[in-house]
Amino acid sequence: MACILCAGANRLLLDTRKLLLERAGHHVVTVTNERSLQAACDIYHFDVVVIGQTMSAKVKRVIAALVRERCRSTKILELYAPHFGPAIDDADSWLKVPVDVASEFVNHVNAMLKEPECLAG
Repeated sequence: MACILCAGANRLLLDTRKLLLERAGHHVVTVTNERSLQAACDIYHFDVVVIGQTMSAKVKRVIAALVRERCRSTKILELYAPHFGPAIDDADSWLKVPVDVASEFVNHVNAMLKEPECLAG
């Protein structure tokens, strides 16, 4: 079981992602703002942070920077809408949404969890 943080602006999408990931056996925390993100990072060690597509590019970059600062080993998955494209240059992975089937999102997160961490040179 992994510990996953889902950050987003749309509560319905966050709740859906949380449900999908919990059904896959993961512990999931959701946040909608910077303050709750900081509090969550103080309490948990996250394996993956999912940054939702409904957040602005600026907010996505702020969240990614906070995650990199506070949880260095955490992998970042940026979800993005096709008409906007990715906003986080140093994310570990990206996924265009909406996906054709919900399991594609869960499979993508699970694949990230299996990838070995990069070793510093």
